[in-house]
Amino acid sequence: MPSPASIEFRPLRREDLNDLWEILNLRYDERAAGTPIWTAMFLERPSREQMTQTLEATLHQVEDGSAVFVAAEQAGHVVGFCQICCVVPGAPSEMSHVGELGMFVHRDHRGQGIGTVLLERCLALARSRFEVVFLSVWSKNEAAVSLYRRFGFSVCGHLPRVIRRGGEYFDEERMILDLSRTPVGPQANR
Repeated sequence: MPSPASIEFRPLRREDLNDLWEILNLRYDERAAGTPIWTAMFLERPSREQMTQTLEATLHQVEDGSAVFVAAEQAGHVVGFCQICCVVPGAPSEMSHVGELGMFVHRDHRGQGIGTVLLERCLALARSRFEVVFLSVWSKNEAAVSLYRRFGFSVCGHLPRVIRRGGEYFDEERMILDLSRTPVGPQANR
């Protein structure tokens, strides 16, 4: 699949903090406006200091090999990312071969194929690091569930009412991909 026009896909950099901070804040703005963003969030916006600590921890995980991260950049700004982090960071464990996936695309850049390329590139990097990748996705987020299925993820669990936003409850799907048995790419489940 060709890359969306004018988008560069690259590793995470320390200089990405401002863009990641903006993306995070936009998610909170979307939630406040009632836009269905389908991602579980803290009740309060994290501080810039907390975001800086999270970025530093992620960079450390990428550097020590316990995470992979792909950023989508357009006109010098990060507009999306995909990461897969070891579920038990630190010392090697019996679960070091398992990664958890997280992805987000800036609202102004959704529907352009960026998520597909991010996922494909991140899974390709993960293949040399992880054997199994799982994720959690809101059951109502049909576009994301469909994308993950195209890459070979399958539902391995349904968690009812695990997210409470305001007075409303939402279900979540757990999806899993065995990288040791599945080719990486959107053709994997065709």
